[in-house]
Amino acid sequence: MGRTSDAREKILSAAQTLIELRGYSALGVAEICKTAGVPKGSFYYFFESKEALALAVIDEHWAGQKAGWTRILNEDAVPLDRLRRLFEETEAGQRAGQQSCGTVSGCLFGNLTLELSNQTEAIRMRLQEIFEAQVEMVDSVIAEALERHEVTVTDTREAARSVVAQLEGQVLFAKLYNNTQRLGSLWGNSLALLGGRAAGGVAAGV
Repeated sequence: MGRTSDAREKILSAAQTLIELRGYSALGVAEICKTAGVPKGSFYYFFESKEALALAVIDEHWAGQKAGWTRILNEDAVPLDRLRRLFEETEAGQRAGQQSCGTVSGCLFGNLTLELSNQTEAIRMRLQEIFEAQVEMVDSVIAEALERHEVTVTDTREAARSVVAQLEGQVLFAKLYNNTQRLGSLWGNSLALLGGRAAGGVAAGV
């Protein structure tokens, strides 16, 4: 009964929740299975190791996040409005998480990068691939904005990398201070970084 797709999803959900609350290293298989409400044998039926579970959690989380980013960044709106929407939804998501569990959980990928990037090569490489995918998605939006003369940066790839890095950094600060208001400066900082129009246009929120 435990060896069902439902059991796998329960394990994934429990693992993600526990990782967000306490980190990866402190968790044991028994605790994950207890939280998931499945027998320990179910874990090894679906996952050969805790590292394999972590990779599955990462992939599951990225699938959901990628779908959200794709929806926002492909909306029928001018490029900078789409980018701003991404920041707004990120802040809203962190705020909802804080209201649910009492603390700002931060970014699962950023948290695992800090905790595990020097410990497991497989996880480090997967996180690297995800961040590169994020950069590519933001790059395409900045390139559109450049074509519209809404930004002044010339190296859109490096600009996108800086925007993603700022997003991760501000989410990290929100987690550290347990305060989602730390995310309020994301748009203004990114606009300055991109050399966006400060007045009379979308970039200024007019």
